[in-house]
Amino acid sequence: MAEETEGVKEVLRPDICVIGAGSAGLSVAAGAAAFGVPVVLIERGRMGGDCLNYGCVPSKALIAAARHAHAVRKAAEFGVIAGEPTIDFEKVHAHVHSVINAIAPNDSVERFTALGVKVIAGDARFIDADTVEVGGFTIKARRFVIATGSSTIIPPIPGLDDTGYLTNETLFDLTRLPEHLVVIGAGPVGLETAQAHRRLGAMVTVVDAARALAKEDPELAGIVLARLRGEGIAIFENSRVVSAERTPQGVRLHCEAEAGPGTIDGSALLLATGRKGNTAGLGLDQAGIALTPTGIAVNASLRTGNRRVYAIGDAAGGLQFTHAASYHAALVLREILFRLPARENRDIVPRATFTDPEIAAVGLDENEARRRHGHIDILRWPYAENDRAQAERATGGVIKIIAGPRGKILGVGITGTGAAEMIGMWSMIVANGHSLRHVRGSIAPYPTMTEIGKRAVIAYYTPLTRKPFVRALIRLLRRFG
Repeated sequence: MAEETEGVKEVLRPDICVIGAGSAGLSVAAGAAAFGVPVVLIERGRMGGDCLNYGCVPSKALIAAARHAHAVRKAAEFGVIAGEPTIDFEKVHAHVHSVINAIAPNDSVERFTALGVKVIAGDARFIDADTVEVGGFTIKARRFVIATGSSTIIPPIPGLDDTGYLTNETLFDLTRLPEHLVVIGAGPVGLETAQAHRRLGAMVTVVDAARALAKEDPELAGIVLARLRGEGIAIFENSRVVSAERTPQGVRLHCEAEAGPGTIDGSALLLATGRKGNTAGLGLDQAGIALTPTGIAVNASLRTGNRRVYAIGDAAGGLQFTHAASYHAALVLREILFRLPARENRDIVPRATFTDPEIAAVGLDENEARRRHGHIDILRWPYAENDRAQAERATGGVIKIIAGPRGKILGVGITGTGAAEMIGMWSMIVANGHSLRHVRGSIAPYPTMTEIGKRAVIAYYTPLTRKPFVRALIRLLRRFG
């Protein structure tokens, strides 16, 4: 797929050129290579992208360490006396990076080269609608897939640049636990990080200009926020940071809230203020590709204004989850390799926040379900009514199922232990358009927390036992012996 030109650059003519070796780009490259399709993969930074190096993997490793510390503190509730744990943060740091190193070979240059992918390190740039340049190569591919990921949005707060703030790209380099971590942003990243650091022994304050966990059902989010506050995390909602300054102790934020102005002092500052697709330097204007405020403009098939070019994952500025990136990759491979139509359906993509308790959801929330379908039924079942939850002392949680016409399951939200694991089953149910009767007919092993959802569904049918017609039918049938 290469040819020499009269100039310096070597011309490559692959079937697919993927820009970005994060979760989305690697999935496309591996999938295409599995079918013997020529692929060029370009990455300017670390293979594995944000998820492996700065996001999902290190954050969940940190959360795991914090969960063990919390378990030691709570052990007395089970009759096990352990006392206050001793935290060696250098070893926590080593644990986090050992997990990254264990997974890294799966995303390595060597592995993808062995798969038949040509991997090029460098900055890719479109020079016209169907040509990309990188290093000593000119690439003319049949299709291009932009999968360049995203970066933290740096808010325009006066004085912020002088504070020495952290983002997810620098947080996991710390080998000393901050004495008092201040987090701007009360979304999933901000609150997961806040709870992990609190459990590892830091003081933590979180501030957000809007409602905490603003994208989640307020009923479910409230359970999480109550737990976080109960663990000693200060959370200030609807508080706007108007300026920041460096102090001898660390950082000071000046805020405005409904109650009036105030200040927050800490030793370290983390920005968890949302993410924006990485598009700088790609020469998208040369390729006829438009942008939105959060990333690259795409249609429902994830195709840009240039018919040769797709944008997927965080770069597309929509759903910013690793599993959504893999979903996008499967959609574009369907179109590119098999010429089959593929359209993104965000209703079937689950999301999860890995606080304790976890919060997870898939499908429509209560308001959107009412807007689309009018009458809906809302089914709830508390964790406290589940035997396994009682045994684990994990009774703080609830499942909320939204059912539409003929019992079709439109959406599910769960707050509680294991919510992120349980939502996988409900994701399959929503994706396949199943109804309450499908869940009613299933069997959940006892004792497990998966019974919580089954109990909620059974409760939907309980009123049938009191209907005169049903009781009359049973009386009639009993006469036949």
